[in-house]
Amino acid sequence: MLKKSIYAFLISMLPLIELRGALPYALASGIPTLPAYAICIIGNMIPVPFIYFFATSVLNWGRTKPVIGRFCQFCIEKGNRAGAKLQSSAGMGLYVALLLFVGIPLPGTGAWTGTFAASILHMDFKKSVVAVMAGVLLAGIIMGLLTFLGIQVLT
Repeated sequence: MLKKSIYAFLISMLPLIELRGALPYALASGIPTLPAYAICIIGNMIPVPFIYFFATSVLNWGRTKPVIGRFCQFCIEKGNRAGAKLQSSAGMGLYVALLLFVGIPLPGTGAWTGTFAASILHMDFKKSVVAVMAGVLLAGIIMGLLTFLGIQVLT
């Protein structure tokens, strides 16, 4: 059981897979529901502050490099323009949009991508983390229900 819990925890930390892949694995592996949720949510949230604080630094570092410089510069400029435009028009709705972006379990819309966007858009750290956490909880509920329904159909 400990080995499966560690696997679920590590899977939930992976970009693109995150909680969306870890929770079905954990539940199908026989980990009880509440511990499975806790393991996967904690694992999914651990990278969030690192992504938020270092994404912009990595892009700033990369914009002076020959191979990736143009791409990094493009991301910085695009993020700054889009961030100013969105924050002036959306206000607090921006955080609701972030919550929904992270919470709807589609490929490429998890905590990693949402936090990266919040960092590029210079959104408030605390509000962003709350929105991402709420999105992860929403994704957990949706994936738990889909997994439960899938397990019920298969048995």
